Amino acid sequence: MNKSELIEAMASEAGISKAAAGKALAGMMDAVKGSLKKGKKVSLVGFGSWDVSKRAARTGRNPQTGKAIQIAAKNVVKFKAGSELKNSVN
Repeated sequence: MNKSELIEAMASEAGISKAAAGKALAGMMDAVKGSLKKGKKVSLVGFGSWDVSKRAARTGRNPQTGKAIQIAAKNVVKFKAGSELKNSVN
């Protein structure tokens, strides 16, 4: 499912226009991004939670040359599925 298919599904499920569903999805995504950017965890009970963790700098290898390279430290987003979501796919 891509973004436009999700918007269409949201619109039909909620009985609203696609434009309203698109605005709702964009608002939700912006709120999640903003919260994660501030370092806060986002949790939707039953669906899952997003959290930011720090990945330390490390030494890697260039697969073409085998030469060692430095990989910079960075923040990464992690998603953990909730129990209802896990149970719905099994």
